[in-house]
Amino acid sequence: MHITQLNRECLLHLFSFLDKDSRRNLARTCPQLQDVFEDPALWPLLHFRSLTELKKDNFLLSPALRSLSICWHSSRVQVCSIEDWLKSAFQRSICSRHESLVNDFLLQVCDRCPNLASVTLSGCGHVTDDCLARLLRCCPRLRELRLENCARVTNRTLVAAAAHGRALQTLHVDFCRNVSAAGLRRLRAACPRLALRAEHSAAMIPDQPPRGVPAPGSALRKLLPR
Repeated sequence: MHITQLNRECLLHLFSFLDKDSRRNLARTCPQLQDVFEDPALWPLLHFRSLTELKKDNFLLSPALRSLSICWHSSRVQVCSIEDWLKSAFQRSICSRHESLVNDFLLQVCDRCPNLASVTLSGCGHVTDDCLARLLRCCPRLRELRLENCARVTNRTLVAAAAHGRALQTLHVDFCRNVSAAGLRRLRAACPRLALRAEHSAAMIPDQPPRGVPAPGSALRKLLPR
């Protein structure tokens, strides 16, 4: 029996065992398998291990998406987490491309995936409060939002969670240095049933405007809890 003789349900089940690249490669072999690849039912979960994966054409964003995770673990994550005024021109150029890539992708998610229930962002140093606020507004069924080492996340994201996270049950803001203890207290008071975790966030050194020449090692201290 040839693979194209299988019914739609069997083909979807077969595709579900493949990673994104394998699905894309198999879909290119014939129009019937391309049609299966483009079925939203195949894409309830998406996981990305690097930012370059966001540029590929081996996945589909649709209202069927329920769980999204971007977990970027690389030496460049540390560079992206440093304040802009401590970066070299070359580092700023790299980070600018990363910022556009991540935020443009999340804006597409906001527009195409209104039924998202879970989002995990780890090492995404350029995700902004505005982008997360839009995500909370556009995905009213979002129940879990987990943020780790997202340097640009501030108390504004906590305010957005209280204002727009109607279905939100779990919020993690771990190692997010610009989230303050006061902001966490206000969110706990506003949403007492929310499972809120902020490991080390309020204990880290927040961003500050430059005051002369930075002391040696100051960039490294930005990445470590007190």
